[in-house]
Amino acid sequence: MKTDPMAGADDDASPEVLALAKVVARLRAEVAELEGLAATTAVLERAKGVLMARDGLTAEAAYEALAGAAARRGRTLMEECWITLGGIRSRSRTARAAPAAKAEPAGPPAVDADPPQGGDGGDRSVFSSGRYVAGRRVDGPFPGVLARLAASLAGARGPEDIAGVLHAALRDPLGVDAVMIYRLDESGRLGLVGHTGIGTVLAAQWQDIPPVAGVAAVEVVTSGRPCWLEDPERDAEDYRLIGPPRRWPTRAWLPVPGEGRVSGAIGFLRADPGPFDAARRELLLQAVRLCGGPLRLVEHREGAPEDEEVAAVQKVFDVLPGAAILLSPLRSPTGEVEDYRIEAAAPESVDVAGRRGKELVGRRVLETYPTVAGTPLWHGYLDALETGSTYEGEPFSYREVVAGVPATSVYSVRATRLTGRLIVSWIRHDAGAREASRLSALQRLGNLGWADWNLTTDTINWSEQVYAIFDRPPGQGPMTLEELPHHLVPDDLPALAEAVQRLLGEGAPIDQPFRITTDSGVRHLRIVAEAETDAFGAPVEVHGFFQDLTLQRDAELALGASERANLVQRGVLKAERAIAARLQHALLPVPEQSIELVGLRVDIAYMPSDSGVNVGGDWYSAIELPDGSALFVVGDVAGHGLDAVGTMAQLRFTAKGMIITGSALPDAMARLNTLLLHTAAGMSSAATATMIMARYWPEERRLVWVRAGHPPPLLVRGGEARFLPSPEGILLGARADSVYGQETLELEPGDHLLLYTDGLVEVPGESMDHGLGRLAAAAAEAMGGSCRELLARLLAELRPAGRDDVCVLDIRVPPC
Repeated sequence: MKTDPMAGADDDASPEVLALAKVVARLRAEVAELEGLAATTAVLERAKGVLMARDGLTAEAAYEALAGAAARRGRTLMEECWITLGGIRSRSRTARAAPAAKAEPAGPPAVDADPPQGGDGGDRSVFSSGRYVAGRRVDGPFPGVLARLAASLAGARGPEDIAGVLHAALRDPLGVDAVMIYRLDESGRLGLVGHTGIGTVLAAQWQDIPPVAGVAAVEVVTSGRPCWLEDPERDAEDYRLIGPPRRWPTRAWLPVPGEGRVSGAIGFLRADPGPFDAARRELLLQAVRLCGGPLRLVEHREGAPEDEEVAAVQKVFDVLPGAAILLSPLRSPTGEVEDYRIEAAAPESVDVAGRRGKELVGRRVLETYPTVAGTPLWHGYLDALETGSTYEGEPFSYREVVAGVPATSVYSVRATRLTGRLIVSWIRHDAGAREASRLSALQRLGNLGWADWNLTTDTINWSEQVYAIFDRPPGQGPMTLEELPHHLVPDDLPALAEAVQRLLGEGAPIDQPFRITTDSGVRHLRIVAEAETDAFGAPVEVHGFFQDLTLQRDAELALGASERANLVQRGVLKAERAIAARLQHALLPVPEQSIELVGLRVDIAYMPSDSGVNVGGDWYSAIELPDGSALFVVGDVAGHGLDAVGTMAQLRFTAKGMIITGSALPDAMARLNTLLLHTAAGMSSAATATMIMARYWPEERRLVWVRAGHPPPLLVRGGEARFLPSPEGILLGARADSVYGQETLELEPGDHLLLYTDGLVEVPGESMDHGLGRLAAAAAEAMGGSCRELLARLLAELRPAGRDDVCVLDIRVPPC
């Protein structure tokens, strides 16, 4: 017994409540109808799955076999499905009672043919592994998978259930980690209607896929062919992959068969690497064919395709500007209009939720916009539909909660009848307000404002931002052309007057900078304007904008001043470097060739730094003393520039004078330390230096040397290089109580003794030991080879970095 869905309703209920109650009642009836359809479809799909698994048929062939058997026996299709499903259970019982039944003769598969039965009993005789029917392998190496999948799909109520069933059935045999089901809509877009295993965030990101290239699901729907993605690196270059490639290194995208066309795509994502073999590919293809029927049940809810009249209206809409839709009335059994369905929509049709064009097609008015029920708009639709008169309503507000945020818009709607349907168009008034708000924000952020000047009526209009630019109260109105010269900086008046004359006389556009004086100071402005002319070419109206460039101009002036200061400083540094370089060259000439000194050959190499504008404090001395011995000195003063060159000269000449007057090397080094400490007392910063002094007596070939924080000398003898032991001594100018020791060495014929500054071995971020080892290896290699270049110059050119000056002395004992 059917009950009236409105029975018991309050007779005094408002029209909108009654309308919504009818919508709810209709939806309930549709749900009941769909549930019945789902139950019927479940039986059909399960019977098809039995034939697919038992006889190796495709989904289409299984359906034809069922329909053919029903026609031959005079049964309905559902009766044949139930008999097929019942036959499985009876044959299972027979198999248990008679395990030695005869094998089925070869031939084409038929619905009523008894399947071969083995000795295992149960359903395994039906869904056995490795069985062949009509020369085709059934269920491959995965026994019973399709049968279980068909049984599970019979209870699926929607795409989400189908995705879960596929995941559960294929997870263990195939390693399927996630499933995604996409459905194709009328606009060619793919919508995610079911998924499992991918997470809500990733599902939201890939909820809607437009028809663009580079997406495997789109390619599958377009081509109708499967897409097997089995090489993550190559696939990432060819496609936009869903989720990280390493998470799912192999993927399969398969087309879903529809009624005469591909209706969507199903994606299977695997966490296991490696390609899909032939058996796994076939199993996935059969699984997707099983899902075709349940997924078509979802498409049933969208109603029948549009008729020719709707198609014609849609073609007109496609070329029309503005917002317009075609509504079809949905009537109750008594003929009363219960709702309207949107059959066609113009591309520029946008509702309050942002749905546009064909996204509106198929929606029902009261389901989508429930607050319309009982309003003047609803009654206007009814009146236009019944009388044929055009409905033009007053502007009204419509409020809807979109993504949790209330949205209110103001509309003016017009409705006209068209052969039993309504053509509805509307204007959204608040769209202009939003554009005005955006324009206002643009003017504020860009510090510019528009201005119009009607030359016929001599009226001027300014936007709000122009008043702020000119520092003018809006109550005074726009500034006239006669007022403007009083605010200009006098030097800019001729250029601006000439530009305005070109604009008004010739109609030529202008882009002119100028300055004005305000209470807050001088402002740098810019005017860009163009003129509209009449039929005779005479300007009648001017449109343009003013822009405040004060901050930009101030930044340019500050940058220019900074650049000039940098140029001046650079010139000072270059002059200082030139002076220091000339002074250094005068104090420290570097000979181009070897020099003879008390039986020794001495080569000197000096390499300045590659960067910077200051001259370093590296220096050397190589002189013969009055008693026939020789003095060799290499030093490095901390810092650069004239101060470093001055300290270098002081140390060089002082050391030479003390040794000539008979001071021992340790005593001379101690006095030089005192000299630097005394010099630093009158300076803003302490002066320090490293230094090494050596004295050589040719008769004994004896060398005595001292050091103050300097790298040790390098001795190359017999093709081997080693550093001399370092006597006690810290750098000059560090401590007043420094003590300096000395070491003695007897040189042999063929020896090379290298004195050098730290620029030869120091590299930022590298230990000194590493640099010393590199120097020793280079020296040994050079002496062991056939190198003809002077050793001092060769090593200086091999310095690891040009950040510091380098000075090298190569003291050679000629072979006997």
